[in-house]
Amino acid sequence: MERTYSAVHPSRPRGRHRASRRPGQRQRRAHPGAVHRLIYELRELRKVFTPERLVLARKRRRMTLAALARESGISAQSITAFENSRKVPSEETLSSLAHSLGFPIDFFRAEPAPDVVAGAVSFRAPTKMSAVERDSALSCGAIAATLNQWLEAHFTLPRPDVPAYDGMNPEAAAEQVRADWGLGEAPAPNMVHLLEARGVRIFSLAPDCLDIDAFSTTKHGVPYILLNTRKSSERGRFDVAHELGHLVLHSGAHSPSGPTAEAAADAFASAFLMPKAGILAQQLDQPSLDRILSAKRRWGVSAMALAYRLRTLGQLSEWKYHQTAKQLSQMGYRRGEPGSNLARESSQILTKVFEALRAAHMSHFDVARAMNIRPDELNEFVFGLTPIGFNGGEHRTAPVRPALQLVK
Repeated sequence: MERTYSAVHPSRPRGRHRASRRPGQRQRRAHPGAVHRLIYELRELRKVFTPERLVLARKRRRMTLAALARESGISAQSITAFENSRKVPSEETLSSLAHSLGFPIDFFRAEPAPDVVAGAVSFRAPTKMSAVERDSALSCGAIAATLNQWLEAHFTLPRPDVPAYDGMNPEAAAEQVRADWGLGEAPAPNMVHLLEARGVRIFSLAPDCLDIDAFSTTKHGVPYILLNTRKSSERGRFDVAHELGHLVLHSGAHSPSGPTAEAAADAFASAFLMPKAGILAQQLDQPSLDRILSAKRRWGVSAMALAYRLRTLGQLSEWKYHQTAKQLSQMGYRRGEPGSNLARESSQILTKVFEALRAAHMSHFDVARAMNIRPDELNEFVFGLTPIGFNGGEHRTAPVRPALQLVK
C-alpha cells in the first residue's frame, strides 16, 4: 500500500481553515512531538525508497514519465508523486518499476547518487543534444561517481593533482602543464595512465551515449572523464587531452562554454600532444603525405590532427593543408586510422583494482552487487579500459605508476 504525505508544513493551516479563524484567535500549532515523529517516519521511509534513485534510473534509461508509465502500468501521476517524495511506492509497485527500468530493486533503496548537473559538465555540442540525451549522459556520470565512491572506500587512489590555469592561452597552458608534469617536448605517454596518476577518474561511456564522444566534470574536488572507448587509439588520446584542456582551462565559476570553450580545449589538446618545440625539431616544413603518416605514429595522433597542427604552426601552407586533408580523406583518414597498430590505451587503476579483487576471491559481480546495479551495467563503465594488450613497438608507455592500495 502506497503512503501519501502532504507537502504542506504540519504546523501550517491549510486552505479555508486559515480564513475561518476569528480575529484575535491564536493560531493552533502542531505539537513539536508530532513534527519530530513525521520527520522520523519520513527518514525511515527513505530507507526503503530513495526518490532521487527513481529519477536517476528513468533518465539513465532515456524514459519520459509517459514511457515509464506505459512500460510499468503505473500512472504517470503516481510516478511523479514517487519522484517528488509525495508518495512511497508499495513493494509490488517498486518491483514493477525496477523491472521496467532494468535495475535491481535495491538500487532504489540506496543513498542518493552524487548529483552531476549540466552546468558543471563540458559537453562537445550541448546545443545539438536533446534533453533526453543530456540527462542520460549526466546519469552515466552519476553512476560513474557512485562507482568511484566504492573504489575510494576500498582502495587508496591517487589524489587529484590537475593544475588550474583558468583563462590562460591554450598553447601556453599546455606548455605549462607539460612543464609541471616533467614531460619535456617528447611525445606524451599513455594518456589514460598519465591522468590516472594525477587523480583523474576515467570511465567508459555506455553504448547509448557514444554520440557524445566524451565529457568531463569535477565533483567534490575529484575530476572525472567519461570516454567513448570504441574509437581508434589516436582519437581516444585526443579526446583525453581535450577533456584535460577543459579541466585545466575551465575550472572557474565564470569560464566560457559552448564553441569558445570547445575551440580552446581542442587547441590545448593539439599543443599538449604535439608540443611546438618537438614538432619544429622534426623539420616537417611542407611535408609529403608519407612524412605526415610517419610522423603521426611518433606522436600517437591522427593524421588529420597532425596536418592541422602543422598548419597552425606554419609548417603547412593553406593550399598545401587543404590538398593534404583532401588526400587523407580519400584514403579513409577522415573517419579512422587505416592500418594503425596503436593499441587502445587501458586503465592501470581498474586493472589493479580487479587484480586485487581476484586475489581476495572477489569479482566484478561482487562490485555490481555492492553498487546495486547489474554486472553488465558495471561492464559498460570499464569497457575498453580493462587490459587489452599493449604494443610497445609502436608507442611506448612512460613509467607512470599510480599508487593503489587495498584498504584493509
